[in-house]
Amino acid sequence: MAAELNKLSDKKLKTLHGKERNKIEFFADGAGLSAKASKAGGISWVFTYRLDGKKLNRLTIGRYPDMPLKQARETRDKCRNWLASGKDPKLQFNLTMQESLKPVTVKDAIEYWIEHYGRENRVNIDSLIRQLGKHIYPHIGEMALSDCEIIYWLQCFDKMKKKAPVASGGILQLCKQALKFCRVRRYAISHVLDDLTIQDIGKKQNKGQRYLEDNELGQLWKSINEDIYLPYYNNLLKILVIFGCRTREIRLSKCSEWNLDSMLWTVPKENSKTGERIIRPIPECMKLFLENLIYQNHKNDYLLGAFKSTETVSEYGTKIWKKLGHVEKWSLHDLRRTFSTKLNDMKVAPHIVDQLLGHILPGVMAIYNKSQYLPEKLDALNMWCERLDVLSGNYENVVVLKIAQ
Repeated sequence: MAAELNKLSDKKLKTLHGKERNKIEFFADGAGLSAKASKAGGISWVFTYRLDGKKLNRLTIGRYPDMPLKQARETRDKCRNWLASGKDPKLQFNLTMQESLKPVTVKDAIEYWIEHYGRENRVNIDSLIRQLGKHIYPHIGEMALSDCEIIYWLQCFDKMKKKAPVASGGILQLCKQALKFCRVRRYAISHVLDDLTIQDIGKKQNKGQRYLEDNELGQLWKSINEDIYLPYYNNLLKILVIFGCRTREIRLSKCSEWNLDSMLWTVPKENSKTGERIIRPIPECMKLFLENLIYQNHKNDYLLGAFKSTETVSEYGTKIWKKLGHVEKWSLHDLRRTFSTKLNDMKVAPHIVDQLLGHILPGVMAIYNKSQYLPEKLDALNMWCERLDVLSGNYENVVVLKIAQ
């Protein structure tokens, strides 16, 4: 068998190349590889094979000397492997050539994940796309994914880490998920990020501890009722404090979500982080406020009268603690932690608090228990409204007692 392989040599090819002849000739190297010599003296590499024992097929795999003898043999071996796997070498070779001429880029791979998974399953996809456009695409977006080695990824993440270490970790997780998604679907193959962890390029988001104390909460509620903020943010804050909702849920809220006949606010699944509808009862203390808000903004459709991005709202929210003269910094998200902490202190059942927060119930409860607990949730919100009024000084002759822990 060894005698049938590697019949050609570089010396032989040099003598054949450029030599005119009367007819096309084939010079076998073995195992299906031949050098095809044209009348004009050109040489091309041809792989000859039969698929399923049928007619003879010839596949041109390159030209000499652009493809040297060693590379031609390597390509022949690939073709033989495809054939052994039941694949047509011609089809596989053409696919490989197309990929080489127009390879899947880093941006192509990530956008494939975005279009086929991210848009439907990630509620913050627009924010993530902006971060990718700022930190990843300008540097390695147009690079072929197969050529993008770990060093190039690290350069992007290291730059991002200096300004936003938590966001850097989040983008790493997204990119790893995107590349795995592409691998599973055989769109593109890359394992370059597999061993990289958040600790390598950034840091995990700290579990928040901050919540507002009673005096801080009372001061905030009083400032909201005195309308000291810009109208959009004053209304936003009021709803965030009362309902303990996510900022996204109210930023994107439409007037149609608020049914003041049944006194229910239904957050659609596309605005919910969990992908499930959230139904909250509306306490009586909010009815007049919401009636006015809907009347003002029903033509605009957004309950708050305008659309504002996550970044814009978050930036405004980070300044409120200073405006109120609080010593320790807090963010809008900390209002959810405050809501949860205070309702639990008021002995509201934990599963009621979780439902108000829009969390998915744990374990088998999520599967079998579909109750919305609307009366219990309404009782909790009514108590919460009363407590906020007490904390802000709206009740006379009432002393706020510290709740026993």
